Order: sequence, then C-alpha cells, then structure tokens
Amino acid sequence: MNITHARTVTVPVSDQDRAKDFYVSTLGFEVLVDQQMGPVRWLQVAPRGAATSFTLASAEQGFTPGSASGIILETSDLDADCAGLAQAGAAIEGPNELPWGRQATLADPDGNRFVLSAPAPSGTRA
Repeated sequence: MNITHARTVTVPVSDQDRAKDFYVSTLGFEVLVDQQMGPVRWLQVAPRGAATSFTLASAEQGFTPGSASGIILETSDLDADCAGLAQAGAAIEGPNELPWGRQATLADPDGNRFVLSAPAPSGTRA
C-alpha cells in the first residue's frame, strides 16, 4: 500500500452557512474552497496548514446531518482550546485524563462529534 494520509473527511451538515461560521469562527479553520459546482455547493475547510480537510456536505448531497463521530483533532494546548471553545459557546466536555492521554469532546451545531486531543504520550497512539 502507498496511502500516505487522509486528504478529506466529509462532515454532514444541515446548513452549510451555519457550519461554515462554526468551523471558521469557533474552531479557527480556514476556508479552502467555497463554490457552486452545478447543483452542489462544495465547501471545504481545514485547520491552518493541515494535510487533512473537511467537506461540509449538505443533506441535498445525500448525507445525514450530525452522523459523523469519533474524528480526532489534535491540539498543542488542550486546556487553552477547551477554555476558548467554551467561551465561544461550544458545548465541550473535558478535558479528561484517560489511560492513553488527555482529551475533550465537542459537537458542532448539527451534533457531529469530535475528540480534541493533546498529543499522545510517547510510545502510544490515540
């Protein structure tokens, strides 16, 4: 196999404008693409400099809003990001100490669930 990384993850949303506001204003992602492609709006966001991006796909594209879960976002400062997200109004749980490291959970406005994780301790993978 020659797979090097995940390039794009689809996140199903009910309202692309509301989702765009959350991912850009609350999570600090940047918009990579926002254009109409025939009947479909392609809206792609990512953390700055990340190799993996997120397509915010609507129900019209055949996706069920709120059905994504378990997507892990790594942060270099878990406590600061949790505090900032809570201050921005995001529903965040944690951070929690777990056998494999520290993490918190949050959801976007549609209920898509994410794990916000500190870097895994040396020798482990989360």
